[in-house]
Amino acid sequence: MVDKHWRSVTKAVSWRTVGTIDTVIISWLITGKFAFAISIGAVELFTKMFLYYMHERIWNRIKFGRHAPKGTDYSI
Repeated sequence: MVDKHWRSVTKAVSWRTVGTIDTVIISWLITGKFAFAISIGAVELFTKMFLYYMHERIWNRIKFGRHAPKGTDYSI
């Protein structure tokens, strides 16, 4: 089974949304400056989304831990 590119993009966007919210909250707690926390979150949103996409595509080529289904799970 091979993932399509759009699946990797969708996963990257959804994960980065969660990750960026986390980064903004942590940055805000550490710096006490919401505007600074937003700017940190904005930068890492795009860099980490790209890195995640590349990571997914590389892992999609690795056969480690994957196997093709054998036949059907049931018979008629």
